[in-house]
Amino acid sequence: MADSLERHIIQRIRVASKRYGLIEDGDRILVGLSGGKDSLCMLEMLARQSRIRKPSFSVEAIHVRMKGVQYEADSSYLDTFCAQWDVPLHVCSTAITSSDSTSKPMCFLCSWNRRKQLFNYAQDHGFNKIALGHHQDDLIHTSLLNLIFEGHFSTMPAKLRMKKMPLTIIRPLCMIAETNIKSYAESRGYLPLHKKCPYETATHRNKVKDLFSEAQQLNPEARYSIWHALEAAGKLVES
Repeated sequence: MADSLERHIIQRIRVASKRYGLIEDGDRILVGLSGGKDSLCMLEMLARQSRIRKPSFSVEAIHVRMKGVQYEADSSYLDTFCAQWDVPLHVCSTAITSSDSTSKPMCFLCSWNRRKQLFNYAQDHGFNKIALGHHQDDLIHTSLLNLIFEGHFSTMPAKLRMKKMPLTIIRPLCMIAETNIKSYAESRGYLPLHKKCPYETATHRNKVKDLFSEAQQLNPEARYSIWHALEAAGKLVES
């Protein structure tokens, strides 16, 4: 079971990379390593793939700590995990300023400040791509959120070339269901976060997650219907 799941994940990452042009020769990829199951799985799979001759690319990881938010990974575990796969790990910290704290939702501010650190570090150290651990469910949930609350059909693309900086964001897990990543993480014995984000249950995203579960009960093929719609509308690659 574990071996077949591993093969499935590797194969889906390869398909996604080829279909959406995620990984190319000469890439220097910086992995955003939160310490959750998704980013750990992504780092492991990219490290494995980087050992293959084609395409030739390098992988390093960065863990951004957010001061003042009780969301914490075991730093020693991240060190050990990255060392296991011969991936250099960089750790930095950021914080939400008092002037920002009343203007936007906490989740937005936390995410934006972490991304800012990722972008700055990547540019300062010569990376051309940033890999984020969003899986297929994340992209589908985002499309539903945008449709319901924003009035447009779009999502976090599998590949996004930034317009104001020489960076491309890639999401190598974009064709993998969350349940498969969860099962693989359990089989590999990934350690959970020390402390989960206290704000993660107080968002519309969790309600949309329940809505998507209901849609899958109504139609077991709902996942693929929404994904094909995103592909047909050209929403999975932005350049």
